[in-house]
Amino acid sequence: MAVVLASAVLCLSACNSGTPESNEADKAAGRANVDAMSQEHANDTAEPSPATVIAPGRAVISERLPYAEVDDELVYGHFAFPADMVDPLSAIIVIHEWWGLNDNVRAMADRLAGEGYIVLAVDLFGGVSATTPEQARQQMLRVVENPRAANENMRQAYEFVNSTAGAPRIGSLGWCFGGGWSLNAAMLFPDELDATVIYYGQVTDDEEKLRPISSPILGLFGAQDQGITVESVQNFEAALERLRKNYDIHIYPGADHAFANPTGTAYNAAAAEDAWQKTVEFLNLHLAINDDGSP
Repeated sequence: MAVVLASAVLCLSACNSGTPESNEADKAAGRANVDAMSQEHANDTAEPSPATVIAPGRAVISERLPYAEVDDELVYGHFAFPADMVDPLSAIIVIHEWWGLNDNVRAMADRLAGEGYIVLAVDLFGGVSATTPEQARQQMLRVVENPRAANENMRQAYEFVNSTAGAPRIGSLGWCFGGGWSLNAAMLFPDELDATVIYYGQVTDDEEKLRPISSPILGLFGAQDQGITVESVQNFEAALERLRKNYDIHIYPGADHAFANPTGTAYNAAAAEDAWQKTVEFLNLHLAINDDGSP
């Protein structure tokens, strides 16, 4: 199946559907988030966290595949699915943390595939993964300053799992930088996405941006996070409540930013394991398909 998908995606062309560019206020908020993440990760390293050593619950097949073409360049992601898959399964678009699409994120993508999903771990950093906080900061800042390319990347990622992989339901999941982009995916695909998981990503209480979202949202945050503050999470939650959205927000006492990251030294086993269980239950609830393969 991986070979068929690789051949099919080579026929994709860049889409120019014209998602509006982020305005200057959005970019300013993005730059502030980059600064906050830089402070949170100032003494961090790119070593794998304990989350990456947990083997998938079932055998998976994974491949490096092109899934998009942005600015005349093929974009390669990590594509994984259960080895015993016969018919298409629901899919999860995984968005990496600020370190980039590295082996640690690939390991987590395989864990998700082991739960019974097609998984596409995207690359928003152009094939580069950071090994120092300063490199990560620069990569994250490039996306903030040029969101058009990242939006196009995500649109084609969705098209890949929807049309090429044939997934009947699709969710998004990301950590840190990727958590914010998981919420962005819900905004990019307000009527299409079936589940959104945010691990301590940048959130908003702007109701005009949140109103179109129909996807259920699971948000997982740390009470000690100084970058994604409890106040910002509570404001986000209050906005979702006013809009009567389907959401579930958890703030873990004693947990810092990046407490469940695939990469870095902030791993909090108790919080990360509980968050993983909540994630799996949430995905199973909202991405379930019938025996005949229908949503």
